[in-house]
Amino acid sequence: MTIAVDCMGGDYAPDEIVKGALWGAAEHRVKVLLIGQPSRIESLVAESPYRHVDYEVVEATEVIDMGETPASSIRKKKDASINVATRCVGEGRAQGVVAAGNTGAAMASAIFNMGRVKGIDRPAIAVHLPTVSRPFLVVDAGANADCLPEMLLQFARMGSIFYSAIHGVDNPRVGLLNIGEEPGKGNTFSVSGYKLLEEYDEINFVGNVEARHMYEQHAEVAVCDGFTGNIFLKTSEAVALLMLRMMKDAVNSGIRARAGGLLVKSALKSTIVKKVVDEETGGAILLGVKGLCVIAHGNSKAYAILNALGLAKQAIEQNVVEQMETKVLEGCM
Repeated sequence: MTIAVDCMGGDYAPDEIVKGALWGAAEHRVKVLLIGQPSRIESLVAESPYRHVDYEVVEATEVIDMGETPASSIRKKKDASINVATRCVGEGRAQGVVAAGNTGAAMASAIFNMGRVKGIDRPAIAVHLPTVSRPFLVVDAGANADCLPEMLLQFARMGSIFYSAIHGVDNPRVGLLNIGEEPGKGNTFSVSGYKLLEEYDEINFVGNVEARHMYEQHAEVAVCDGFTGNIFLKTSEAVALLMLRMMKDAVNSGIRARAGGLLVKSALKSTIVKKVVDEETGGAILLGVKGLCVIAHGNSKAYAILNALGLAKQAIEQNVVEQMETKVLEGCM
């Protein structure tokens, strides 16, 4: 199995990206294509304890920065590292790609170089969020700020297929993220989307779900427009980090608290921290393109890239893209 890694995108590129890619190649036993400036990459490889893994450096002479406009930059910078990485997948040199740079550019490049799954108008970003047991999936988490109601149905179909493939859950429950549970709740977009989801027999639609209900495991998949989903995602991350800071402050508030804190410190690190920190999940999956694309957080360091490669490997092994193409097409007939 070969996975292309855009080594030039992200806040800590290329150092942390290359470190994580080599670490991931060793840990997950995959070959990595390291996309970027060869001289910089090779010098980092030489310093790595994982320099003997199966890797290949693929040259890319340009980089798309975080602040650049996605659509125009992928057309102008044809040799940008993200374009080279997604072309490797489109041409069959790799089965998946991991990128931590400009999210919009990664999405646009994947669509341009891999193509869309037939029956899908707009690919969507799918992100896992934790619960006390298995995580739930949010689709769309930021790819499409403006949506038509029909797109919610496509998100639901893709999310169901992906969740079932990755977690082994048959017919996962799908909820429409909304401001209340009643069918008539929400704006015109939500009400129209509800009707479409309710009438479609191929998904296990359980109705409207409020954000708090997702953490109580009322559904495995939450669908929404990308604007709502991204706010939900970032608010959830912020609240989780706030709670961790508050617990830390409480533990350090006095001698007795510090003594008790020492007893729970390891438990907090091994459970709560691992579930809420985005480095553990590795990244988001771009659903609806004809190739596996994992989009890592822009501030990803080596550990996050390691886990992004693990997510990519799992999705490739479960034939997520092939299942998406087959089952989405069947649902269109």
